[in-house]
Amino acid sequence: MQKDQERFADLTLLKASEQRYPTRPEEAHLESFRNLYADRDYIIEFDCPEYTSLCPVTGQPDFGHLTIRYIPDQNCIESKSLKLFLYSFRNHATFHEEAVNKVLDAVVAACSPRAAEVVGIFRPRGGIAIHVTARYGEKF
Repeated sequence: MQKDQERFADLTLLKASEQRYPTRPEEAHLESFRNLYADRDYIIEFDCPEYTSLCPVTGQPDFGHLTIRYIPDQNCIESKSLKLFLYSFRNHATFHEEAVNKVLDAVVAACSPRAAEVVGIFRPRGGIAIHVTARYGEKF
């Protein structure tokens, strides 16, 4: 039990009984925990079908489906902190291409994975759907 307490000591959002919703990505913080299986390659995938942000030109809402896949090294992303991070885009004005790359950058900064990929499939606007893929590392 003591060993788990040490392992999870840095996870502040999962333990919080209150919901601290960040209003923009710069306020959000991705947390990570120690990977017990760092000696092997395996893939973690987060499926986020309810991504929303705002068009930076019109201010209208944009809707998308993000898939985040990564091969962890020493640390893994904690999912509640990811949920709050993605929520922070809800009232944030950004282009789809920027959002996908910003999510990838945050994942890489939070857990230094061996490889990572973020795929954004965005709902059509004006008859055009946009799909964006950003990658880090060589394993994908």
